[in-house]
Amino acid sequence: MRRSKHRVNAFSLSFLDIMACGFGAVTLLFLILKHDASAVSTADPNLAAEVNLLQEDIRVGEADLVALRNSLAILDEQVVEAQGLSRRVVTDIADTRRELSAQKDPEQDIEILRKQVEELEQETAQLQEQGSADNVRLFIGEGQRQYLTGLKLGGKRILILVDGSASMLSDSIVNVIRSRNMSDAVKRKADKWRRAIRTTEWLVAQLPPDSSYQIYVFNTATKAVAGDTGKWRNTSDRKGLDQAMAQLGKVVPEGGTSLINAFEAVNSFASAPDNLFLITDGLPTQGRKASGYRTISGRDRLKLFANAVEILPRRLPVNVLLFPMEGDPMAAASYWGLALSSQGSFMSPSKDWP
Repeated sequence: MRRSKHRVNAFSLSFLDIMACGFGAVTLLFLILKHDASAVSTADPNLAAEVNLLQEDIRVGEADLVALRNSLAILDEQVVEAQGLSRRVVTDIADTRRELSAQKDPEQDIEILRKQVEELEQETAQLQEQGSADNVRLFIGEGQRQYLTGLKLGGKRILILVDGSASMLSDSIVNVIRSRNMSDAVKRKADKWRRAIRTTEWLVAQLPPDSSYQIYVFNTATKAVAGDTGKWRNTSDRKGLDQAMAQLGKVVPEGGTSLINAFEAVNSFASAPDNLFLITDGLPTQGRKASGYRTISGRDRLKLFANAVEILPRRLPVNVLLFPMEGDPMAAASYWGLALSSQGSFMSPSKDWP
């Protein structure tokens, strides 16, 4: 059989086309894919941490924004309430004027005014209860009693001096003599002494939130109820306030009254007080030291009072709360003069105050 002379060529045109297509595909993949084999993508830890911090800042900012929006909504409600109350007051005044112009009976006018005063007192009590959250310590009175006084309650450094002598056991000399022979537990429960403690609680509750204070008890000697003599206490420390009042409740009234020792304690602070409250029941019975006499005349008590006043710092307002004691008629006039000359205030509260 005759062999064909035609030879098969492996590099024909069709084969070259296929190879060209394959090479083009490989080239296209090489261009599409990342062709730097030596470069390995790794995340920067510093950038990742910064991203996390920014995300946390965003979350905190969103939470603060929500809180601000809520506060703004509350303020808007309070403004609306205040505007409504203002319109109500204006309307009430107009109605009252019309009623007064129409009324001819004075007794009816008086009755109308009395009712209006009662309504205003109730509204005032409600507003004071709403504002009591700003007080450094809560003080609850009886019923709707309003504790409005002329006391000057401001100041940055406020000192409260509480008379802890035996005369604070009662208003009468006979009952004082009887009570001082009783047990300490009975003395602590004496009505007059409990009034002094309640008065101190009321004063503490009215202290400015950004002020400092100190509570001293004095008889023949003077000391801080919390033991930190000569140091100011922060009113923002609610726990410290409660502890100080608890220590005051443990004091037993006894001994005589040395006002000059109490006023010398005023000068013991590195930063002088700018407001002073004095809770006492009469003129002093002793000077710096005991006289040794069992009795003392009214004239001598006035001399002891004058000597004590001389050592008080200048320009220090003295606010006096006097619980009068029988047999001491010059006490009220003397302490009133001290309050007036120091630009302070004087108050002789009733037995059911505060």
